[in-house]
Amino acid sequence: MITCDTMDTEASVQQTIELADAGCEIVRITAPTVKDARNLENIVKGLRERGCDVPIVADIHFKPEVAMEAAKWVEKVRINPGNYADSKKFVIREYTDEQYAAELARIRERFLPLVNLCKKRGIAMRIGTNHGSLSDRIMNRYGDTPLGMVESALEFARIARDLDYHDFVFSMKASNPKIMIAAYRLLVARLNELGPDWNYPLHLGVTEAGEGEDARIKSAIGIGSLLADGIGDTVRVSLTEDSPHEIPVAKALIENIKNTSNPPSVAAAAYGAAGAEHRTSNIELSFDPFSYQRRATEKIECGEVKLGGDELIRIVVRQANFDKIAHKIDKMGDYKPEIVYENATAVEIDPRHDAAIAKINAEGSTQFVSVRDDVDLPVIAAFRLLAARLQVRHPILLKDVFKKWEGPQRPDSRGTEAAPTFFETLLTASTNIGSLVCDGIGDAILVQGEEAPGQALRLSYNILQAAGSRIFKTDYVACPSCGRTLFNLQTTTAKIKAATLHLKGVKIAIMGCIVNGPGEMADADFGYVGGAPGKVNLYVGKTAVKFNIPEAEAVDRLKDLIREHGKWADPVPKATPVEAVS
Repeated sequence: MITCDTMDTEASVQQTIELADAGCEIVRITAPTVKDARNLENIVKGLRERGCDVPIVADIHFKPEVAMEAAKWVEKVRINPGNYADSKKFVIREYTDEQYAAELARIRERFLPLVNLCKKRGIAMRIGTNHGSLSDRIMNRYGDTPLGMVESALEFARIARDLDYHDFVFSMKASNPKIMIAAYRLLVARLNELGPDWNYPLHLGVTEAGEGEDARIKSAIGIGSLLADGIGDTVRVSLTEDSPHEIPVAKALIENIKNTSNPPSVAAAAYGAAGAEHRTSNIELSFDPFSYQRRATEKIECGEVKLGGDELIRIVVRQANFDKIAHKIDKMGDYKPEIVYENATAVEIDPRHDAAIAKINAEGSTQFVSVRDDVDLPVIAAFRLLAARLQVRHPILLKDVFKKWEGPQRPDSRGTEAAPTFFETLLTASTNIGSLVCDGIGDAILVQGEEAPGQALRLSYNILQAAGSRIFKTDYVACPSCGRTLFNLQTTTAKIKAATLHLKGVKIAIMGCIVNGPGEMADADFGYVGGAPGKVNLYVGKTAVKFNIPEAEAVDRLKDLIREHGKWADPVPKATPVEAVS
């Protein structure tokens, strides 16, 4: 998605070409007003004159008349069913069936002209639900839930189908990977129930992922886990960075799934191996794929810490890596190892082996269990199978990879095999461990695909933070920039982080405009939202409490607001070296 003002034709054309050159195959441009939508004609014309044929998607919120204008010029229109012809008021009320039907009739009247125009022009549509902008109608009937997200999209899909219009795709975006994953899974289940003619494409994305390593981890957890399950047709990675930086992440996620997930024929052969030791047919999932609940294991002692039950998900390292950092553990702050693998007496098994499973389940004592490194299964499938066959009382140790690294090696500059980069390791670990943690599986994690102990520890903690399973530092929800943004998101995010990075466990949302701001901040403690050019509104949860603050003062006012609510702590000053005295 480009980030400049849509009325700036030359900048819009240039940014679109830069994205296409980076490998982007579909480019989205926001159209906040009819004037912006009308200028899409000039943007598309400029692109085609320069030989750029990348399809353009108009991003629409609130105004049907803007969608109607945009649909004249682009190949696809994205509408948000949560705010199309709706202004969100966060009103709590009960809708009778008659009132709800009347609301749907009103929406239908406003939506039908756009469907007819898209059908006439032969262009596509994305029905893009956002967790942060569900309508009051949906919120009051279904709540702020994955089910509400799915029903919101289906209401609009039914209207489109009534006109025999089928050129649409769905998306179910959220900043929380657990909610995003559950919503897409629930949508797929509902579409399957409705019949084969409801098999529409799916567009994947974790919205407001933020920036840097944390954003890439969160995107890999949400998008990667769904791709690993065979869900998804298009992908958008949302970063609070220059847009071209999003493309390599999206491409790498897709390629990573191809490389680290066994082909169906191999996986099927592995699951269906002959013999009593490998009977794994008709295994039911150990978790509810549509709602999160952590697997209810028993607690066990593991050295100086406990794991399982309601204990924190623990961080495990190999003895060799522990030895490399033992001399500086006291200085490692929040990234310390908690369990040395060789001291944990973990039992490793092939989850397909009946005898191994039966032996552990027959034990009177609770065991700490993991999957053997020589298992020829994809990591996610192997641990799901283990969780399904193992008695729930036994805690599970998750691994990011088996045999250190199972993916194909990359040729280096000399054409020989090279180890994966840290970026590739990050995507693999985040997808595999993050997916399982979001399934509720896992009581401890071991990142063994990254050999550098410091990086492996940081990655371990950051995966748990991004999955919302262990919060140990300030958490940020930051939207990517676009033409609606009312301040520079990258510099503003940097300023807010510099002022608040020491506030462990505090969640801060940084939003460029009000489209998703209040809703995506529902589980944030505080919000910083563009209200008007040069002006900022501050939120506590999803309630605006300070309005029209000059941007130059807004970060200090945010700090004051955090203080007012008792969540501020002064940063601990760094120790200064003691000078020698002669």
